Amino acid sequence: MRPFKVIIVEDVKLELKGTEEIFRTEIPEAEVVGTAMNEADFWKLIEKQVPDLLLLDLGLGGSTTIGVDICRKVRRTYPDLRILIFTGEVLNERLWIDALAAGTDGIILKSGELLTRNDVRQVMDGRRYVFNQPILEKIVERFRQAVLNDNKRQDAVIDYDIDEYDERFLRHLALGYTKEAITNLKGMPFGVKSLEKRQNDLINRLFPSDDRMGINATRLVVRALELGILDLNKLEADDE
Repeated sequence: MRPFKVIIVEDVKLELKGTEEIFRTEIPEAEVVGTAMNEADFWKLIEKQVPDLLLLDLGLGGSTTIGVDICRKVRRTYPDLRILIFTGEVLNERLWIDALAAGTDGIILKSGELLTRNDVRQVMDGRRYVFNQPILEKIVERFRQAVLNDNKRQDAVIDYDIDEYDERFLRHLALGYTKEAITNLKGMPFGVKSLEKRQNDLINRLFPSDDRMGINATRLVVRALELGILDLNKLEADDE
């Protein structure tokens, strides 16, 4: 790794000292040219000298949004500067997404292995999406669940002979559409009576023969969700 300059933004004195020690002992190529404990001090520092890397805490002065704002402004003003988030916001997944949208090159949570030489090296080499183990474990688990859900849906579509119109009909019932409203959707060439017939046909396909009495639209939708035909996280209306 070539020598590079870094600014550290961290509002907890003890953690700031610990981070400086990591750079001093583990990453000798890094020259810490300044540290800041708040936003105002940071902007004064960067006006004097633009570093190669900004190590940025997200929670500053009790706010979880200042770090994201700094990241966004830095990315806009200094597009070539590497930004690595080093945060104690271990459970705030929405904040991670906001930081990624703001342009960070990576996020290291203050748990597990903490900040390593390899993390910094990857960022300085131009790699995007550098994460440490706690975030990677969540990403892998979400990916695994998404693949399983997709496979479950594909199997259900085949097993219960679900066509495009069945899926659209069920999805819009789940969104609270009446049958009258569904007939007005683009590319939905059915009247109310045809949709009622389709609903009865779906009931016969999705429910066992001894459990088909008194099935209304709500119970039909719940069954479609249970079988994986519908994904609760992907319920969006078509253009009308």
